Amino acid sequence: MAKTAEILEIPATITDRGQTTVPAAIRKMLALGKRDQVVFRGLADGTVVIAKKQSSDGDPVIGTFLAFLARDMAGEPARIRPVPKALVARGKGLVKGVKVDLDAALPEDDA
Repeated sequence: MAKTAEILEIPATITDRGQTTVPAAIRKMLALGKRDQVVFRGLADGTVVIAKKQSSDGDPVIGTFLAFLARDMAGEPARIRPVPKALVARGKGLVKGVKVDLDAALPEDDA
């Protein structure tokens, strides 16, 4: 059976200075931490959407995927399982002896 989407509605008060606090449930849903930024998107029908601002220097696909994982883990923590030891050992074996310079520039794509 498909899970129906629910709308989370939490009232918030605007201060005299035009400020408000992002409710804890929304911060958790968006995986927001201290100093993270949000963007507000106003739609033509008057709806306003708030989203976590993606870093311009990061990969938007990876960022979106990591946000999805964070929401999924927060929403269903009982489904989190440890990585099997055999898989960790296999991964270590595959990269044994490989040297990586994390500060080196990436090569250009061969297009």
